Amino acid sequence: MKTFKDNAGHDWNLSLNIGTAMLVKDRLGIDLLQPEVGTPPLLTRLGTDEILLAQVISALLESQFEAQKVDEKQIYQCFDGPTFARAHEAFYDELIDFFQSRGRHDRAKAVQKQKKMIHAGVEAATTRVEGIDVDAEIAKAMKQADKELEELRNR
Repeated sequence: MKTFKDNAGHDWNLSLNIGTAMLVKDRLGIDLLQPEVGTPPLLTRLGTDEILLAQVISALLESQFEAQKVDEKQIYQCFDGPTFARAHEAFYDELIDFFQSRGRHDRAKAVQKQKKMIHAGVEAATTRVEGIDVDAEIAKAMKQADKELEELRNR
C-alpha cells in the first residue's frame, strides 16, 4: 500500500488488490492486471492520459471517500499538480509492488520502464524547451512576415 497527501490535507492509501482491480474494471472497463493489453497498451494510455489516470486513482480511493468526507468531484479538486504527481508516483509504485509480489516480474518491469520513460520524456522536453531562443524565433517570424507582406505589395 502506498500513501500520499492531497492539497486539502487528506491522507490517502493507494492499494491495488483483486478487489480494487475488479472495481476499476467494473467502473471504467480497464483491467489494471493486464497493463500490456490494448492499442495503445493500457500502460501507455495511463502514462499519457492524465484524466484517465485520475479516474483510475479515484476509483482505487473510492472506499476512503466517506471517511475523508469527500465525493468523487471533490477529490479531483484536491488533486492539484503536486498532489497528482505524488498520486501518480504512488500508483506506479503500487502497480510494481503488486506484480512483483505475484511473481509477474515481466509486468513489474514493464511498469518500471514506463515510469522511467515518462521521467526521461519530461526531461527531454524540458531540455528542448529551455533551448529555444525566443528572441531568435521572434526575429525569424518577423522576417518571414515582412517577406510575405512585401510579396503582397508587389502583386
